[in-house]
Amino acid sequence: MTQFPFSIVGFDLDGTLVDSNRDLAPAINHALSKAGRDVVPDEQVRHLIGGGALRMLERAVEQSGVPASDTELHAMHDDLMDHYEAHIADNTVPYDGCLAALDQLAEHGCKLAVVTNKVERNAIKLLDALGMSDRFTCILGGDTLGPGRAKPAPDMIQAAIRQCGGSGRFAMVGDSSFDTRAARAAAVPVVAVSFGYNDIPVPELDCDVMIDHFDELVPALARLRA
Repeated sequence: MTQFPFSIVGFDLDGTLVDSNRDLAPAINHALSKAGRDVVPDEQVRHLIGGGALRMLERAVEQSGVPASDTELHAMHDDLMDHYEAHIADNTVPYDGCLAALDQLAEHGCKLAVVTNKVERNAIKLLDALGMSDRFTCILGGDTLGPGRAKPAPDMIQAAIRQCGGSGRFAMVGDSSFDTRAARAAAVPVVAVSFGYNDIPVPELDCDVMIDHFDELVPALARLRA
């Protein structure tokens, strides 16, 4: 039997492992509404996600065309986070085929990591609520390593490799340019998912391979042997 080419696989969280827009959209619209601003249709919120909650909120404000002061923005961010943390797993679910793909990778002897710009405590809280935390050797959030070290910097990928043993080939799986740019910066292969919260048009994501369903993940990684 041919050996699987990767010993560590890292995953983005929102829009890659789980469809969290189901709970992020109500949270951001709660904050906007409380501030007297127009809400954003749920489907549009999908394209605001990436880079963390504050960046998502900044995009929503930019989209409205009505600037916000730093004070107003941070008040809205607090309201967003309070609402989201209280309802973090009300509607969020893993994508179809996700758990089966994680099981397949584990059967191949892969260590799995979460590499997300979501704050670490909320990443862990969400994965705990979904019964997924035990599948991962490490869970790194956007605040885990400190300011300036979240994706698209390579630091989180490098930290995930260290925490998963420090050796072996690593591949990244994500849905946004934050993921693909971090992978390029870390000089590791990257698989992009077309079904996530793509912040740029899918054909423009700088990935080694694109998949449309989790059923395609393990075969796609196997093809990246070279």
